[in-house]
Amino acid sequence: MRHMNRLLTQQRIRVTFTKEGSYRFIGHLDLAKTWERILRRAQIPLEYTQGFNPRPRMQFAAALPVGVTSEDERVDVWLTERLEDGFPEAWIERLNGASPTGLRTRQIEDVPVKDDALPTLVTSADYVITPRDPALTPDMLRERANELLAAETLERVRGSKQDKTYDLRPLILDLRASDDGQLTARLVTGERGTGRADELLDALGIAPEQALVHRRRLYLGDEPA
Repeated sequence: MRHMNRLLTQQRIRVTFTKEGSYRFIGHLDLAKTWERILRRAQIPLEYTQGFNPRPRMQFAAALPVGVTSEDERVDVWLTERLEDGFPEAWIERLNGASPTGLRTRQIEDVPVKDDALPTLVTSADYVITPRDPALTPDMLRERANELLAAETLERVRGSKQDKTYDLRPLILDLRASDDGQLTARLVTGERGTGRADELLDALGIAPEQALVHRRRLYLGDEPA
C-alpha cells in the first residue's frame, strides 16, 4: 500500500504563507485543519495518506507559538496531479480566494518529490519583538539583551509537567535592541533544537501581553542567513 501511495505523487509544492490577525491565536493542529479546508476549496488535487483515517499529505516547516504572527510560514503538499495552467500565479490567487482573513499565500514553488522532509531543512528563524508597554524603553531592552548574550547558560524548564530542563543560551544566535525600541532575534529552529520566542520573552522578563512577536523569516538549510 505504501508503494502504491507513492506512485500517485505527481507533484510536491511548497506554499509560503502569512499568519496574522486573529489567526495568531490558532494552534498548530487547528491551523493544519484550516489548511486542509483551504486546499479542498481551491480544488487542489491532494494526495491522501493510507489507513483508517486518510488525511492530505502535508508537512509544515515549524510550529508557531500561539500569539505569534508570521510572514514566512511554509507547508509542503503532495499532489496526485500537477498544477499546470497559470502555475504558480493562478494557484496563489485560488488559495487566497479560499482562505480566511489572516492567512494569505505569498508564494508557491515546485519541490522535488523525494526532497528531504521540510522540518529537517529548517535551521533558524528571525523574530521581531515590538514592546507594547512604554516602560520597556530601548535602553532597558538593550541592557536585558546584553545580559542574556553575556550569560554562559540560560536554564529553562519545558514540558507539560515542567520537569524537563534545557539551555536556551546556545539557541540564541543573535539578539539586538534598536533605537526605535524593537528587539530582533535569530533563534535556532529545527533538528538542532528550537529556541521558542515565548521563552525568550520570559527570559527577558517580558510578559506576553507586554509585546507583540512576529516571525519574519524561516531559514532552510540551502538558504543564506
